Amino acid sequence: MVSQSRTITGVKTYNAIGMVELSSIAKGMQVTDFMLKSANVGLLMAKTVCPGKYVVMVGGDVAAVTQAINTGEQQGGTLLVDSFLLANVHPDVLPAISGVTDMPDKQAVGVVETFSVAACIEAADCAVKTANITLIRLHMAYGIGGKCYVVMSGDVADVTTATQSASESAGEKGALVYSMVVPNPHPEFWQQLMS
Repeated sequence: MVSQSRTITGVKTYNAIGMVELSSIAKGMQVTDFMLKSANVGLLMAKTVCPGKYVVMVGGDVAAVTQAINTGEQQGGTLLVDSFLLANVHPDVLPAISGVTDMPDKQAVGVVETFSVAACIEAADCAVKTANITLIRLHMAYGIGGKCYVVMSGDVADVTTATQSASESAGEKGALVYSMVVPNPHPEFWQQLMS
């Protein structure tokens, strides 16, 4: 049992999380097994994403997650697309991935779109640590050509700051596709975002 975890809004979270993203499904499955055997971590996700990639996310204490991610990167070799380690992950990130975020009242909306799942999760963590925003959703490469996007909400100034910070985070990896802020979303657009 991984000792450093807590439950928030019904989603178990960890002090540290990490992910490896691979361009091969079979290799991803093999890497998952290596990672779990290499350190005392919890498996948060191991699944296929578009277009034919595989992501593995683990959680636990920093040392264990570091060991698992290092193992995943080494075992992934040339099939490694991206990876990350968040040693102090914000508690709102995992609920946004799981889709269990409490929906806020209508406010400004920011969206950051990336080429990789790992870069998007890092960008979301950066955004929520930078400004007072709510992470609404983190859509992970299902049916959208392997891209990923995070949707956030809050007042205009905070959403603008968070979107810029998240964009810079993704841009440092060369993974930013596009980002935008809608200061006052139309009610029908807001409803669509919330569904």
